[in-house]
Amino acid sequence: MRLLTPDGLEAALRTIGEERYHIHHPFHHLLHGGKLTKAQVQAWALNRYYYQASIPAKDASLVARLPTPELRREWRRRLEDHDGDGVHPGGVERWLALTDGLGLDRDYVVSLDGLLPGTRFAVDAYVRFVREKSLLEAIASSLTEMFSPNIISQRVSGMLRNYDFVTEETLAYFTPRLTQAPQDVAFALSYVREHATTVERQEQVLAALRFKCDLLWAQLDALHFAYVAPGLPPPGAFRP
Repeated sequence: MRLLTPDGLEAALRTIGEERYHIHHPFHHLLHGGKLTKAQVQAWALNRYYYQASIPAKDASLVARLPTPELRREWRRRLEDHDGDGVHPGGVERWLALTDGLGLDRDYVVSLDGLLPGTRFAVDAYVRFVREKSLLEAIASSLTEMFSPNIISQRVSGMLRNYDFVTEETLAYFTPRLTQAPQDVAFALSYVREHATTVERQEQVLAALRFKCDLLWAQLDALHFAYVAPGLPPPGAFRP
């Protein structure tokens, strides 16, 4: 690999998303296409909760390593987006409103008792990656948010159109993300463009984004195997 310009690096990152982002996964197509049963949608929401609930822990570990007040303030905003500020609910609470709306018992969701092993392994790997890798790699791994507005648009419009058990209130989690994600991307992408100044660092950045895309894909692989085909949920997992 040769050294890329900042624009060339950004283009390479976007190519990774075009190829690997889970908007292309068969389970996503089934979800927004109205091809899943309510029980299968419940399984998706229950497992996705662990990812949502782990994002603040991931971000807190990154904040602790940032060297300046300016950088820490920027990343603390993400914690508030997900944890709320004590008055306004954050993303974790809004996701629980989603699982409530789908008829899942909140205590059961929060207990994680029905979680798929594949979900747990993938999410834990992400938290560990951000905690242990360089700041540049940790920040680069968040850049899947470059591609999230498109998947959110597909998911919300498709689910509202195709499922009579879903309402706009149920999916209220996604509305703030349409503005929060681009704001997050603007900072993270600027940081990566500025600091990935060697071939080695650029390779690390690209690998970090591939890793993040892979773990998002792996979560849908686990859901598809357990609840679609062949439909074999492991012992202890949620059973509709």
